[in-house]
Formats: sequence, structure tokens, C-alpha cells
Amino acid sequence: MYYDINQDISEISKRFEEDGITFKDKTILVTGGAGFLGSWVCDVLVKQGAYCICIDNLTSGSTKNILHLMDEPNFRFLNHDISQPIFFGLSHHPDGICVGDIKKLDIVMHMASRASPFEFKDHPISILKSNTLGTMNALGIAKAHNAIFFYTSTSEVYGNPPDDAIPTSESYYGHVNPVGPRSCYDESKRAGEAFIKAYELQHKMRTKIVRIFNTSGPRIRHGPEYGRVIPNFINQALNDQDITVFGNGSQTRSFTYVIDEIEGFLKMVYKDEAIGEVINLGNDKEYTILELAKIIIKLTDSNSKISFKPLPIDDPRRRCPDLSKAKRILEWEPKTPLKEGLKRTIAWFKDKYDWEKNE
Repeated sequence: MYYDINQDISEISKRFEEDGITFKDKTILVTGGAGFLGSWVCDVLVKQGAYCICIDNLTSGSTKNILHLMDEPNFRFLNHDISQPIFFGLSHHPDGICVGDIKKLDIVMHMASRASPFEFKDHPISILKSNTLGTMNALGIAKAHNAIFFYTSTSEVYGNPPDDAIPTSESYYGHVNPVGPRSCYDESKRAGEAFIKAYELQHKMRTKIVRIFNTSGPRIRHGPEYGRVIPNFINQALNDQDITVFGNGSQTRSFTYVIDEIEGFLKMVYKDEAIGEVINLGNDKEYTILELAKIIIKLTDSNSKISFKPLPIDDPRRRCPDLSKAKRILEWEPKTPLKEGLKRTIAWFKDKYDWEKNE
């Protein structure tokens, strides 16, 4: 199977055409825009005729994800850490960098943060700063321009919910260890949401918070140093290595293919009905990690065996969203079956490996 990312971008655009959604002529700031999800957002916005400004310090993002956009007249890349101040529309400010020629922003999408589980140990301060100082800086930008503010939070704010809170609704307050190995991510995202609510209450800002469940697809970072389950399993399967399953594999996750997630993001950004809302975006079909490993072995025609390792501390036992609000407010639900999304991701991995070998 050959994978062409332009077909997926076009599929998102087609869905928006059918729903009458457009961002044409809007000026939109995307923090973390060179990352996995951020680069997909930039692609769609540029294709739609928005003027897209991408901020990324490239610690987890990559210029490879946005290189094809660099010559587009309605795309601009700024290499900057959003946890440090930056100002738009000013020629000078004593507290940070200024971008003087951008006079008006319509939308600020704050998506900048490392999010891979194995990075929680090595980069906790960077993660904390992205979701606290970075969120405050991004909110300040949106406030100055009276822009809509959109924030990518995470299902990790729920921690390890009990079975009676599965599927998990936005009203569940969470069961989180504030001093555990995942706390830099879990608690900074929760703090980010609190910053947003404070700015909404005090400054009457138009804010929107999405809680992301497991998302995968082309451009996702891969390698054992990141701890991402789908790319790790695919990488191991394509190389006929043992598939590493933590615990006994009975823990569940719900996997969303990237184009469904991006459609949900931008529907939420577009719809006035989502102002002030917190909404889950994910897939409400649960799979055990062991099931996922077996599916990937079959789809890759791999000779890999499954090996088991101890479960990491505070690893969530179940993950599954209640999508009632997404269906009601956004008229959104995931459309891509797990196996179809995996086939496209596997094809991208194969193309990427062939390309890298020929570099």
C-alpha cells in the first residue's frame, strides 16, 4: 500500500466543504505547529487559505513536518519557545521578542508540549513550562488581539479512573498522582486548563479546551525513547523484533486516526457553540494493548513474538472517552476504523524507512 499524505489532507478538506466550514482569510497562530498534530493543523489551514503562523522551538517538532509549507505565501514559521514571551503587532517590548508586521490574530491554537510518556522523566521542566508559562503567554497573545483561544489538553487529566467512570465524561474530575512520574504532564495540563478558565472569567475571553485521547498516524514520532505504543509496535513488527507489551496487555486504550482528530480540532475552533466548553475527542471503542499488538503483527505480516515487561508506575488501566458532548456540540465522531488507520500508518512507516535509506 502506497501512502500519500495529500489524500488525507484532501479528505479533511472535503469533510469541511460538506459542512460549510472554512478558515479562508483568517490569521491563525499555531504553537507547536511543527509537531505531529500541529503540522497537520497547519497543512489544513494553509490549504483552506488561512494565513497560518507556526511557532515551534523544534525540541519535539521537526522542520521535516512543515518543510513543504515554507514557500507557501500564507505560511510563516517562527523558531521560538512559547514559554518565553513573544508579542505580535508591536515593534518593541522590553519583555520579549516582537513580530511587528502581524497586526491582527483571529485565532490562537496552543498545541505546544512534549507528550510522549518516556519523555516525562527526561524533560519534565520543559513540559511544565509549555503548559503553564506557555499557556499564559499564548493566552496573553489571544487577549491582546481579542482572538479565540483553543487549547489541546489531554485525557491524562483524568489520571486512572475507576471502571464506573469508563467511558469517561468531561465532568469526571480525575484521579491523578500529583507527585508521580507522569505528574509533569498530567498536572501541567490541569494547570493549563485552570489558567484558561481564569482568563475566561476575568477577561471574558472566548476559550475552548479539547481533551485528546490516544491519536496516531503519519508524522507521529517513533522510537523506543518516546514510549508511544502504536509507532513502537509498528517499528518492532516491521523489523521482526519482539513486540514489547507492558504488564499482561489487558490495559485498554482507544485509538483515533489523525485525520479524525484534526477534523474534530478545527470543528471545535470553528463552532461558536464550543465557546467556554471542555470536550473529549477520541474513539469510544476500547482495545486491549495485547489485541493491538496482535492486529499490528497481522497487518505487517511480521514474524515478531510478544514479550512482556513490568507495567510502568501510574500507567492508566483503561482509557475510553464519553463522546456525548462532541457528538452534540460539534456533530463529530471518529470515522476511520482502527485497522484502516493502522494500514495507512504502516504504509507511511514503510515509505519513510525506504526514503531514509536512500538519503
